[in-house]
Amino acid sequence: MVRVARGRFRMGSEDFYAEESPVRSVDVDGFWIDHQPVTVRAFRRFVATTGYVTVAERPPDPAAYPGADPAPLVPGSLVFRMPPQPVALDDYTAWWHYVPGACWRHPAGPSSGISGRDRHPVTHVAYADAVAYADWAGKALPNEAEWEYAARGGLDGARFAWGEEEQPSGELMANTWQGRFPTQNLHAKGYERTSPVGAFPPNRYGLYDMIGNVWEWTSTDFEPARAADGCCVAATEQAAPARQQPAAEIPRMAIKGGSHLCAPNYCLRYRPAARQGEPVDTSTSHLGFRCVSRS
Repeated sequence: MVRVARGRFRMGSEDFYAEESPVRSVDVDGFWIDHQPVTVRAFRRFVATTGYVTVAERPPDPAAYPGADPAPLVPGSLVFRMPPQPVALDDYTAWWHYVPGACWRHPAGPSSGISGRDRHPVTHVAYADAVAYADWAGKALPNEAEWEYAARGGLDGARFAWGEEEQPSGELMANTWQGRFPTQNLHAKGYERTSPVGAFPPNRYGLYDMIGNVWEWTSTDFEPARAADGCCVAATEQAAPARQQPAAEIPRMAIKGGSHLCAPNYCLRYRPAARQGEPVDTSTSHLGFRCVSRS
């Protein structure tokens, strides 16, 4: 873990998406934060030790989704699949699919596995899964202010975690979508989806993958008054197509950092100030987490 000293910073942005504003000064106590997202290797050790079963691996409780057809309520998770032809950017169903059997062990679906992915961030973790891991590790999830303060690395008010320029001297600083989303992926640095932690430069605090690769859970409620339709918001409502529960009834937590699916033509959310709300019952192929310790 990396120690982040107590300080004050300007949180948020007024230059991009409505849910990021207003900019406000926030005081943060000192804390320790994982220098990288929790990896497949670390999560596997947690599961092997505790026998934990993730939300994506459990049959959804029909009582939690009144009025839903019970037939589609099967274990699974949301998986990104590239459309074979150009699609409208407002049709998230063209690339997000609820896949029965998808989970942290099978990130692309039942026929996929995690061999060779030990150093990749674990994905398909719902909020309860991240909290369970943090409790087991004697840590906690960061709140949104802690996460953003750490991601900025002392560059108060900068657009990106490394400064104002997206690719300084032409260098790709994070695993984000290169090409035209969602049908053209240039596989920058050879990565089509997630990348091993540490494959891109750390920020000034020595923290890896605070931007891109996978979104990360925080412990902060996502306030409905500040909610806005984002690149992933609508997709997460598809987590179980037949649940038929109004989205407003499912609590959301703020997620931060953007992912390998963020692209300028669709989702310019690979910045410290960017935020979205993720339903707590949902897991996806581009969402992970890291932990903090406040002792």
